[in-house]
Amino acid sequence: MTASAAAGSPSSAAPAAGERLPAHVRFAFGFHSIAGNAVSQTWALWLLYFYAPPSDADIATRVPGIGGVDARVALGVALTLARLIEAIDDPLIGYWTDRTKSKWGRRLPFIVFATPFWALFFVLLFTPPAEGESALNLGYLFFLAMAFFLFSNLAGAPFEALLPSIAPRADDRLSIASWQLIFGVMGAVVGLSLSSLIQGWFGFAVMAMFVAVIALTVRYAAAAAVWRYARADATPSTPGFRKAVSGTISNDQFRAFIPSFVLFQMGLQMLTALLPFYVEAVLDDAELFGLNGRDDEGVFTFLLTAAVIVGMLTAMPLFVRLARKVGKAEAYRVAMLWAAGWFPVLFLAGFFPGTPALPQAVIGVFIAGMATAGVFLFPGILTADIVDYDQTRTDTRREAMFYGTQNLFEKLAGSLSPLLFALVLLAGDSASNPLGIRLVGPVAGALVFVAYLSFRRYRLMEGVEA
Repeated sequence: MTASAAAGSPSSAAPAAGERLPAHVRFAFGFHSIAGNAVSQTWALWLLYFYAPPSDADIATRVPGIGGVDARVALGVALTLARLIEAIDDPLIGYWTDRTKSKWGRRLPFIVFATPFWALFFVLLFTPPAEGESALNLGYLFFLAMAFFLFSNLAGAPFEALLPSIAPRADDRLSIASWQLIFGVMGAVVGLSLSSLIQGWFGFAVMAMFVAVIALTVRYAAAAAVWRYARADATPSTPGFRKAVSGTISNDQFRAFIPSFVLFQMGLQMLTALLPFYVEAVLDDAELFGLNGRDDEGVFTFLLTAAVIVGMLTAMPLFVRLARKVGKAEAYRVAMLWAAGWFPVLFLAGFFPGTPALPQAVIGVFIAGMATAGVFLFPGILTADIVDYDQTRTDTRREAMFYGTQNLFEKLAGSLSPLLFALVLLAGDSASNPLGIRLVGPVAGALVFVAYLSFRRYRLMEGVEA
């Protein structure tokens, strides 16, 4: 060991060429996924329901219709505008972190100082200023959502951008992706299942605080565990902003990947937001151990989200084995085709004779959950491969620009999810008329099929050749 290494310089933590990343670092990097997934899944599951519940729900609508426009559509427009306005900061923040030089490396200062604000703004989303229906709530949500998105990006994107530099080996990346899926599922347990129970028992504000404390604790614990390796990512990128942006957008493999990722995410977000509405409409008369879907929607939503989570865990080893056999890109294609083919089947839950609606719904979302394992497992490591490929073309590394630009396009497309979801529900969102709720599955499946068609242009396999 050299003197500088013994002294603990940032470069001393970098893995030597050919060496595997230590198991505890791979574990910790995956552990971080609990934080983002807990928050994002809680958002996707409950925010629309909280502000604009179904017409026959037992909670009040908190946002008004505007100019004859349905309240849920107005809410979807507000969230869409908030994402579109805030989305422009993603490449700016990516460029900023790529160019940062500090004793903590390029990424850690952002993670440390932005995370508490991210958690705080998430809690405030579920504490609107007015108790009932009010335009004040709509304006509050609009501006608070932009602040939440901003600090979510400041705190989360730099952590994502660490992956290519701290894990240069393909097997390390697949190992990290596996841990990310496992812990991402645990985050989904918090954001989907536990949040459902906490909301049912204690209300939305307590639920939001519960999720925020878990997310904050996990992110700091993960950052502490990878600290020495994160400090080693300390060499600023060299291109100016315009060149960095143009070089990122001109990367042909990135252009093939991005539409697939954002459309798959968009379909998944719609499917997640569907679950509490599914309980209200499709499972309205379902009964289990003296409980029923009409009065115990939190418990029944928990059952559906648990089925999704078990499906993801069941499929994970299958996808990992497939990725090792045929490559990450092919395994990702299989996941998209699976989702595109199965999501529309959710339209039929409850229609099969001789079987109660509840087991039909549980089995349906379980199989859908298996397909969604692919969108949690592969995109991050596919982007890392694209970063490596870009370095062979440009002789510089700009990890955060790629992840930031990826987030930009994800937000631009994902911002349309609440609006599209609200428009589909106009066809019917109650037990007496559930057509809109049932149509969400086919619409989500169509989005994922378009994602698959886009990804057919992707050519990187396990190396960086194109």
